[in-house]
Amino acid sequence: MGLTGGIGAGKSTVADLLAEQGAVVIDADEVTRALQQVGEPVYEATVRRFGAQVVGPGGDLDRAALAGLVFTDPAALADLEALTHPAVHAAMAERVAKVAPTAPAVVLVVPLLLEVGGYEVAGVVVVDCPVETVMRRLVERRGMAEAEVEARLARQLSREERLARADYVIDNSGPPWALPAEVDRAWNWILGRVARPDDDVPPPR
Repeated sequence: MGLTGGIGAGKSTVADLLAEQGAVVIDADEVTRALQQVGEPVYEATVRRFGAQVVGPGGDLDRAALAGLVFTDPAALADLEALTHPAVHAAMAERVAKVAPTAPAVVLVVPLLLEVGGYEVAGVVVVDCPVETVMRRLVERRGMAEAEVEARLARQLSREERLARADYVIDNSGPPWALPAEVDRAWNWILGRVARPDDDVPPPR
């Protein structure tokens, strides 16, 4: 199952709640960070392309500096994606193969699932939130500048396009206490979607 949504929509929170339900969650951002560790081929290729300006004082990749470079330069962003996406795809496929036979459901958390493509999933679950709410959350909670948020939103599908391509939508526009019930309903839908003939799937709630 693929889980996606725009920046600030609440994908990580939803993923944590799905993990509590029993899903095996594989997060593309976590996989990317692992592949960008010192000594990894992706790290070496990234430093060769972008130079010392993306290397932190301790030698680790400075992800904030890298993001600052690529989100305002389409050509640089394309280069970074060419360096990372194939490796991330391969690593995630390897992890899925290991856990899929016994997991009740495997959820791939991929921010650019619909934009990048290439992932084989049983369905697309979109975490949805109005753009105005996203803007407020990112500016107030993460301290991001509005221009940075707008640049990242521009790189992603519009909210309307994302919703049109969703198989299931989790509404995260309400208060935090409302989200667990939304995820509970989504989990039942996911189990029904990925059920094998011998699975004991609870009825939708």
